[in-house]
Amino acid sequence: MTTPAPTLATRGARIGFRSVVKDYGDARALDGVDLDVEPGEFIALLGPSGCGKTTALRSLAGLESISAGALTIDGDDVTAVPANKRDMGMVFQAYSLFPHMTVLRNVEFGLQMRRVAALERHARARDALALVGLESFGERYPHQLSGGQQQRVALARALVTRPRVLLLDEPLSALDAKVRASLRDEIRRIQTELAITTLFVTHDQEEALAVADRVAVMNKGRIEQIGSPEALYSHPSTPFVATFVGLSNPMAATVRAGRALIGDIVLPLLDPSAPDGDALALVRPENMVIGPVGSGIPATVIATSFLGALRRTTLRTDAGEVVFAQHGASVRPAPGDRVGLDVLADPVAISA
Repeated sequence: MTTPAPTLATRGARIGFRSVVKDYGDARALDGVDLDVEPGEFIALLGPSGCGKTTALRSLAGLESISAGALTIDGDDVTAVPANKRDMGMVFQAYSLFPHMTVLRNVEFGLQMRRVAALERHARARDALALVGLESFGERYPHQLSGGQQQRVALARALVTRPRVLLLDEPLSALDAKVRASLRDEIRRIQTELAITTLFVTHDQEEALAVADRVAVMNKGRIEQIGSPEALYSHPSTPFVATFVGLSNPMAATVRAGRALIGDIVLPLLDPSAPDGDALALVRPENMVIGPVGSGIPATVIATSFLGALRRTTLRTDAGEVVFAQHGASVRPAPGDRVGLDVLADPVAISA
């Protein structure tokens, strides 16, 4: 790992959302959001369109006023502090570079507005470009760069002022898949090197799970669950998280004494206190095992999709449920095949 340039050294801030509410007329965008982010932590705000994740980010940045609650930085209430006094860098989906300025001048712009001396701002801008791998691109213009390169310039511009918080609002969504994956990893590397507190807004679960220390899953203006990527995937606390993070098969089940029964298959529950009765068990496709007819749950193969090292098979159980099984590519069921489905004994979430 390289050492960040001294001119870009920083110290991440501690961030707090305290029962934050944001209303747009009668519509509530944020509904009592509580969140603590530790210095240097990378948090992803993940959720569907309209869940409030971008509103939360813009509120923290000072670009949106909140209706109730408080926002804190290192324990200080900044709710009424103007955006330009909050010491944050921000990168948007749109690159927003000045087309008439060179790359170097684009990166320097924030320093120029702060009246930083020319020699210092040149040095800091060049260090920022080196950090994002564009040290030799300073004299080019935005139209001479690819989309990924332009977003790297935008990232350098956000970092050059040495902010203590970096806010990323879906910065990769306009890029093609290969560039998106590469830049995603680059952002994580840079964030780790600088130890800068980072909030990353995305609707892409793969992005969130790949880069974040913790992921906050948002729905209807609230945080449904926050935890490590592994915890969210393996132990979702609500049916929404179970279905939004990864693919889940809802299967008719009976809850009895802290266990779920799907036919003759008995599974442990993530929440052993779930009340007895009929429910839907949410089963991951990789936990569905295709076996010979006569074993497990009887089903018919509808289709199979090749995913490289894996295949995903769509099946219809005799009860009429359409489910997905994900398995090694060497398993090749054909449409129309009769099979038996077993379920690995991992704990499952329940949707009543």
